[in-house]
Amino acid sequence: MERGRRKLKATDILLLIAAVILAVLFLYPVFFALISAFKSNGDILKNPSALPTSFYIQNFKDLFSQSDFATAIVHSVILTVVSEALIVCIVPMAAYGIERRKSKVTAFMYTYFLAGMMIPFHLYMFPLFRELRIFHLFGNMAGPVVVYISGSIAFGCLLYCSFLKGIPLEIEEAAMIDGCTPFQTFWKVTFPLLGPCTGSMVILNGLNIWNDYLMPYLVLPSGKAKTITVEIAAFVGQYTARWDIVFAGTVISIVPALCIFCAFQKYFVKGITAGAAKG
Repeated sequence: MERGRRKLKATDILLLIAAVILAVLFLYPVFFALISAFKSNGDILKNPSALPTSFYIQNFKDLFSQSDFATAIVHSVILTVVSEALIVCIVPMAAYGIERRKSKVTAFMYTYFLAGMMIPFHLYMFPLFRELRIFHLFGNMAGPVVVYISGSIAFGCLLYCSFLKGIPLEIEEAAMIDGCTPFQTFWKVTFPLLGPCTGSMVILNGLNIWNDYLMPYLVLPSGKAKTITVEIAAFVGQYTARWDIVFAGTVISIVPALCIFCAFQKYFVKGITAGAAKG
């Protein structure tokens, strides 16, 4: 028994050390960006890891004066909020239809969605942009929204279908006996029970959309303000770079993402663990 306890304690210590090392590795880039946001470009190039000697905020002023960063923030918020709202409305209903209406058609659709996860984005990137041009979605905000929704269906159906397996059918049958239609049963009875799963979807998709660079850069019209990531990247050139402005914009972009994660953190953990256990 004592040997077992000693092994358990040694294992706990090793896990704690590994967790601390991983935490430092993940948090150091955020810390580096934070201290660099309040330093001049010269100070960053001279001694990147040094703490700022003064509260230097000219970087933030230059960020808004030398770019249309305010409009970029609005564009990022619109893309994230609209995409998230449509994803939460569409993906759960698709998963509900697949899971509750078992047939060869729904089984084929489920397999078809999952097969889409195996194809790298860069493999179908150019045909995708061609389709966006055909449907007049290239060069406007609707294009990225459609791509984000379609890109979230595969993983979303996998997550929601796994979570729906743990919801008893008797609850839905009781609602239908009381006079609810299938549509009302889903939104009034089943969907509120999918809160942890929805929280996971909001965090995963929200962070991906908010931090996405490639899609807004290629789809939105050139010569105009795009999104936060694209505007920040514009300050890094081939021969010169304003790292002070880049880190100032990075810090601003981190704040909303951090707020979203903190708000839905408990739902994120519940949704991921429940989906893994029931899938």
